[in-house]
Amino acid sequence: MNAHDDDAALSQIAGAIAEPARTKMLCSLMDGHARTSTEMAVVAGVSTSTASAHLARLKDDGLLKLHTQGRHRYYSLAGPPVAHAIEGLMVISRTASKTFVSKTPNRLQFARTCYDHMAGTLAVQLHDYFIGAGWLMGDGVYQLSVPGETAMIELGVEVAALRTQRRRFACACLDWSMRRPHLAGALGAAFLRCVIRREWVTQDLDSRALGLTAKGRKAIADRFGIETVGQ
Repeated sequence: MNAHDDDAALSQIAGAIAEPARTKMLCSLMDGHARTSTEMAVVAGVSTSTASAHLARLKDDGLLKLHTQGRHRYYSLAGPPVAHAIEGLMVISRTASKTFVSKTPNRLQFARTCYDHMAGTLAVQLHDYFIGAGWLMGDGVYQLSVPGETAMIELGVEVAALRTQRRRFACACLDWSMRRPHLAGALGAAFLRCVIRREWVTQDLDSRALGLTAKGRKAIADRFGIETVGQ
């Protein structure tokens, strides 16, 4: 593609995201769940026929994926790059100021999904711990150190299998409520699955919010020294 083609493709995608109903649809899918066109119509506050047209545009532009299960059709984000782009736009859309004060609701600010990995205050604190403990090596694109790999395996993360995936192994993702990085990539997604499986956090079915359990509060304090009193 030449520069003109790149410009045209970017304009096409920007136009798809910019329409308010389509923006609502994309943001609603940031929790990693797939939804029907009827559900997406409710999310966007439009008729089912209008929702279908919007979903077709988003699918044609490569932002959504269609899943067919029997007579049912579900839509999800096309993949992690789309989620990262939306998260980045959320950061940019916030009014810049010398002193950043987050207006994100407390529960969402503390812990939520960012497509398939964890975001929010807790995720940023965990990312900082992984860096400070020397588990992650690199500047925004990470590899695990030997102690880091050992620690992740002990948590139940299948590190070797992650390295065979056709996606970035581990990287920083700028958190839109904290304006600081949390852990994304295959490792970030596996870590979230691990803490859900261990019942340290619970995942809402109808929002991006993650709930910290009493078991998780104790485990996170014991393993990572992160105190989460009141959450």
